[in-house]
Amino acid sequence: MKRIYIIFLFLITTTAVTFAQNGTIRGFVYDHTDGEPVIFTNVYLKGTSYGSATDINGYFTISQIPPGDYILLITCLGYDTLSENISLKSGELITRKYSLTKSSKTLGTVYIRADAQEDTTQTKISVTKITPKEITSLPSFGTPDLAQYLQVLPGVVFTGDQGGQLYIRGGAPIQNKVLLDGMVVYNPFHSIGLFSVFETEIMRNAEVYTGGFGAEYGGRISSVMDITTRDGNKKKYSGMFGASPFGANLIFEGPIKKDKGNGGNSSFIISAKNSYLSQTSKTLYNYIDTAGLPFDFRDIYGKISLNSSNGSKINFFGFNFTDAVTYRQIANFDWKSNGGGTNFVIIPGASPTLIEGIIAYSDYKLTLTDQTNLPKSSAINGFNLGLSFTYFVGKNDIKYGFEMQGFNTNLEFYNSAQRLIQQEESTTEFGGYVKYKATIKKLLFEPSFRLQAYPSLSEVSPEPRLAVKYNLLKHLRIKAAGGLYTQNLISASSDRDVVNLFYGFLSGPENLQDEFDGKPVKSRLQKAKHAILGFEIGPFKNLTFNLEFYYKYFNQLTNINRNKVYDDTGEYADKSDYLKKDFIIETGDAEGIDLSIKYDAEHFYVWAVYSLGAVNRYDGLISYHPHYDRRHNINLVATWKPGDQRKFEVSARWNFGSGFPFTQNAGFYPYMTFADGIDTDVFTAEEELGILYGEYNAGRLPTYHRLDISAKRVFYLSETSTLEANIGATNVYNRANIFYFDRITNERVNQLPFMPSAGVTLRF
Repeated sequence: MKRIYIIFLFLITTTAVTFAQNGTIRGFVYDHTDGEPVIFTNVYLKGTSYGSATDINGYFTISQIPPGDYILLITCLGYDTLSENISLKSGELITRKYSLTKSSKTLGTVYIRADAQEDTTQTKISVTKITPKEITSLPSFGTPDLAQYLQVLPGVVFTGDQGGQLYIRGGAPIQNKVLLDGMVVYNPFHSIGLFSVFETEIMRNAEVYTGGFGAEYGGRISSVMDITTRDGNKKKYSGMFGASPFGANLIFEGPIKKDKGNGGNSSFIISAKNSYLSQTSKTLYNYIDTAGLPFDFRDIYGKISLNSSNGSKINFFGFNFTDAVTYRQIANFDWKSNGGGTNFVIIPGASPTLIEGIIAYSDYKLTLTDQTNLPKSSAINGFNLGLSFTYFVGKNDIKYGFEMQGFNTNLEFYNSAQRLIQQEESTTEFGGYVKYKATIKKLLFEPSFRLQAYPSLSEVSPEPRLAVKYNLLKHLRIKAAGGLYTQNLISASSDRDVVNLFYGFLSGPENLQDEFDGKPVKSRLQKAKHAILGFEIGPFKNLTFNLEFYYKYFNQLTNINRNKVYDDTGEYADKSDYLKKDFIIETGDAEGIDLSIKYDAEHFYVWAVYSLGAVNRYDGLISYHPHYDRRHNINLVATWKPGDQRKFEVSARWNFGSGFPFTQNAGFYPYMTFADGIDTDVFTAEEELGILYGEYNAGRLPTYHRLDISAKRVFYLSETSTLEANIGATNVYNRANIFYFDRITNERVNQLPFMPSAGVTLRF
């Protein structure tokens, strides 16, 4: 590993010397109205091939520029183009701060694709970049939410409106890493699957990697969701208030020290949302359940941003998320999560380098009590910190850094045989990585390497990764990615249930089988390998096709042992590990095809997504499909915005999913618990009803499909105030989609039926 760092440091030094005679222009681009960074916009030198795009901080770097006189242009849809004459000397480093003014003219026929340049300069394999604008383009129920948008993404399987979870290209929720401003969030979704813990209005950007992600991300084997919030308004006090039958949300923001354009500034932003559906539904939706819909949640997030005159900044943030739900005759489920931390961006004075860092802490605790009256609980708390350096060399860059994470897990869980599985563990992880992006004519080449260490397990995992893209033609690009991935966290869930509600957290367990499939188990990590091949086609300026083939091989997984019937003690030393260990080893794979078609014009937006996938598992004795193995998934989204000012908008979304696998009942039998041990009177003791299960997950639930629609109208109250009124409905044709099925009583509980809604949002 030392040799690798020495080689990269040598490359950095050599490159810096080689291009010392050239100059560099770097800086930040902000919105003049509120001081918020303008992200993913083009900054280039007119009449040359030198240019760059701003990142999520509004930062850009253009290096390797020969000395001379240039005109720098900044173009962004919705803003007036900004230009500046620049004279660059040999070896000079120029730092600028720019403010873009929103366009005062309505352009009726000009169309600009903001991501056109990014398509040819970034690998963009199995990643979707999401902004609030994209989220609000979908039909919203109550208020627009990231959870509703994620359900449309290629490769994402959503298990339902109630108790819903996201499964990404064969990975379970525990295998998805979720970051909020760099801080780890252990559960981003509420029990009602229409809402996440994230407030759409304060999001700056979200990047969702469904596979093949680079070495800057570690500790998960399936996917990454990286969410960044925006800073508070640096110019004036402003806010937003929204209300609907589901709940209300409030945002308030403003300057602590105003941005005057030539110095430092500071700002704050706070958001809060609260559900009151459990009360309003008793009146508005009493046709569903006279007792009301049992969903209650509350989310609070706050952030303070301190910005220096050269663009360096530091943020302090914190959150409190809670959720509670009572599924009548099924389960009581609640969780709470807290966290806080700081992140920073540093712009060194004399080097084309970007330094970023994070220090954060978060915790999460959930409890569930179901029909067995045996409570299940899980708690996890821990910290994560990291420091990264990005060095820019023309169109190329080198990024390297390190991360550290420590957490404690505490789990109490009863399996289907009502055997207690209990564990408390503390663990620490370290990761170091380096990533290089090179542009060689039409080829984008992005190798990266991560070294992930797990001291508590005495294991070190080298993880090479690679992403490439070849711009074959102007409108045709070929791309591929792959790599090795590991993680220590595992989940405890009741796989026998038709619907899973409980997802516990624990680290690499001690009580694990010693052999798997006749071979010794040498590691307690979960491991995966990714391979992705894709094509991007843009035959017309408004139409794009994205096709990706993926394969994930999970060469080692850890699962809770649903077959445990004996305690792992000397008394049962002769029994198989398969019957006495708390956890077992599995292998598996996920393969599929994701097709996405987008038509994005001035007044129409259409997005069609089709996913074909298969997920397989093998536990040493049987092969099966996990409960989230959905073979066919279709999403159709359409939005219409008539008129030049686009005050009115109509949206619709239709989702279809083939049935999930589940284990059918083969029969019932009476059994005795022997609660008093050998003193149990077999003649008077009460018998309980036992379930004889059929072949594991051999059945399939009915198909799922649903149509959602919404319409909204914006009213301009003043230059800085608007009122938005919206109406909508979910499950328009009242499809009876299954949520839960009681194995003993044969009672069926469905997902949400037809539910209309209306709401208002005031921005000031």
